[in-house]
Amino acid sequence: MSKRSDAIVKGRDRAAARAMLRATGMDDENFAGPIIAVFNTWTNMGPCNMDLDKLAVPVRAGIRAAGGTPVDFNSIAVSDGITMGSEGMRASLMSREVIADSIELAVKGHSLDGVIILVACDKTIPAAGMALARMNIPGVVLYGGSIMPGKHKGKDLSVQDVFEAVGACAAGIIDDAELKEIEKAACPGAGACGGQFTANSMAMAMTFLGLSPMGANDVPAISDDKNASAYRAGQIVVECVNENRLPREMVTKKSLMNAAIALSATAASTNAILHLLAIASEAQVEGFDIDAFDAISRSTPVIGDLKPGGKYMAFDLYAAGGSGLIGKRLVDAGMIDDQPTVTGRSLFEEILDSKETEGQDVVRQFSDPVKSRGGYGILYGDLAPEGCVVKLAGHGALFFEGPARVFESEEDCFEVVQNNGIKKGDVIIIRNEGPAGGPGMREMLGVTAALVGQDLADHVALITDGRFSGASYGFVIGHVAPEAYHGGPIAFVKDGEIVTIDVEARTINVKADLQSRMAEWGSDYSHVRPKKKYRTGAYAKFAKLVGSASKGAVTSFPFDT
Repeated sequence: MSKRSDAIVKGRDRAAARAMLRATGMDDENFAGPIIAVFNTWTNMGPCNMDLDKLAVPVRAGIRAAGGTPVDFNSIAVSDGITMGSEGMRASLMSREVIADSIELAVKGHSLDGVIILVACDKTIPAAGMALARMNIPGVVLYGGSIMPGKHKGKDLSVQDVFEAVGACAAGIIDDAELKEIEKAACPGAGACGGQFTANSMAMAMTFLGLSPMGANDVPAISDDKNASAYRAGQIVVECVNENRLPREMVTKKSLMNAAIALSATAASTNAILHLLAIASEAQVEGFDIDAFDAISRSTPVIGDLKPGGKYMAFDLYAAGGSGLIGKRLVDAGMIDDQPTVTGRSLFEEILDSKETEGQDVVRQFSDPVKSRGGYGILYGDLAPEGCVVKLAGHGALFFEGPARVFESEEDCFEVVQNNGIKKGDVIIIRNEGPAGGPGMREMLGVTAALVGQDLADHVALITDGRFSGASYGFVIGHVAPEAYHGGPIAFVKDGEIVTIDVEARTINVKADLQSRMAEWGSDYSHVRPKKKYRTGAYAKFAKLVGSASKGAVTSFPFDT
């Protein structure tokens, strides 16, 4: 059987390539079998990815046991939690594109037969899905797992609690000493942030897309079971190569809908909308667009009582039965479709093997949901002609109206929030933070958490052409498109103008004639568009290439003819 790696190891004219590979320890037996990339996103810059180098050991062993030869590559990772609220946060979404490109270049550049991608922090996971969908080469995504809960005064903590404590401290609710104790207790060791934030949301998405084995991504980072699941994942990727199981057989409109439904049922991160659209784009799946998420959310109650809006953390979901338990509820309700997975078994076969822990209350029945509708909605209006995303986790409000408080950057807004300058009823608008205008579409967790800490989350609305952390909650609306930098209407709103948000009607409007302001200035938006922050390097390249958030904010051109 011919294989991709024959391009570098087969025939007389590949003798020099084989000579170099022999220097790495390979021999004729290795050349005869599949060569598998173990693509890692390891870094010790933060807890999320710091154990991925260790996780690669059983992955390699599993590959060898199945008759393959593992070869190692590594890429960057940008920690969202560490960079949040800083200039470095601009690199987060950019890193998704760089990681996806790195995987493509490493795997296709060396004509490798397959790839297993070890992921953890937020953007590494969708990057893996994007790369597999783009290349359509056999592959598996393996998540390093969630962190365990921190503990403080008998309460489980995540990094979300630290951000909120910053706001509480600014409001005088707690003192600096209490803030320090929370800071020291929140993150006890290795693993990605512990709620149904972006990392765990996307890890679940990979499972329902069929790109990760059922249950593997649920296992916490420090669990004794992690090595066994990694070993099995290594075996599975070789099986994928031998049986030619291809990512685009799994990433279909139906599987993307499955993933979106599972995420809606757990009130997952709104970043998942951006990332699933990007994966769909890379797989060239037509008919899956931003509007799908609104319809799904309306018809999918929240049954996972998970942070940020609920009580429990990722470890609790694992202990209750994991993603398979969510899947069981969805199968029983007839809400998802059966699809192929990397294991060779169908999604439903994998789900039906899952077990529910007796007495658990992390995952409810659909007859007794946490909330009657899912965790997000899609709005349109004169403020967002191409759409925007409202996050509904943690509150039940579906309507808000109030005067605009306009800020030109996240930093400007955060300073006012910290100085207690926001009042109940305000509609905060943060613009020039979009994919191109930021550049990088920063998350606003610093602002949203500070509002929570000041007990304002349910009393104000926040609108931005940037995005939100999976840990954000409150009446928050992001991904406004077109963004301000490209002359979107959000660029023309003025302080005090009344903004009306109606989730049921799917509208977001301003009591002002924004169109006449836009027409007056024609295509010249220099009066509102700030000067380019970067004129060279990766940031400038991203700003030049990135597309609309309404289509996933990708920099590749999968439909370009």
